[in-house]
Amino acid sequence: MGDEVARILAGAAYGRFPPPDGTTTIVRQPNPRDAGVLAFTAHSVVFTDEDPAWVGVTLAAASGDPLAASMNPGFLSALMARTGRHMNTIDLLTVADHRPGPPELELDEIEDPDHPRVARAMKFRDDVRVWSADGGVLVLGRGVAGRWEAAIEVDLEARGSGLGARLADAARHLVPDAHVWAQQSPGNARSVRTFQQAGYRPIGSEALLVTG
Repeated sequence: MGDEVARILAGAAYGRFPPPDGTTTIVRQPNPRDAGVLAFTAHSVVFTDEDPAWVGVTLAAASGDPLAASMNPGFLSALMARTGRHMNTIDLLTVADHRPGPPELELDEIEDPDHPRVARAMKFRDDVRVWSADGGVLVLGRGVAGRWEAAIEVDLEARGSGLGARLADAARHLVPDAHVWAQQSPGNARSVRTFQQAGYRPIGSEALLVTG
């Protein structure tokens, strides 16, 4: 993880954020798959292989508020048009520390690469592993700049039982790294509460541009 995006994310995981000076840092993509925008407190990071001069000019034209420009719909639309990519939503980006020992929740690993949840995760992550629990699924894989990311899915009939928080907590035990990351749509308040209940702390917002 020697690239600039990985360095910035690693610092943020330990509470070392870019300076809140109202500026935007423009860096190259960590790999051909990952492009997008990170917004921290009063500082944004655009990671793209597009011309930095074009990014700067487009940012300046997108919004009268430099603190909001990187997540402004005008800028994001221009960036998608320029790159030929699309995005799903602007997510809340959260992170949690690794916990030692096995998870308390009983899990069974799914090793079938053709399983729908595995196949879907492999479009956006590397080194994907998937576990099932009674009523839910946990996915771990290496996402943006090689960071370990967790995603959970809880069956409708199991919601409200606390299973989501236990799955999110299990990821903290299973991640083979110091930190595990997770994204939640801000409008999905249930998901936001679930991950925060499991000890994931907000870092910033993130807009990922994907090709598939």
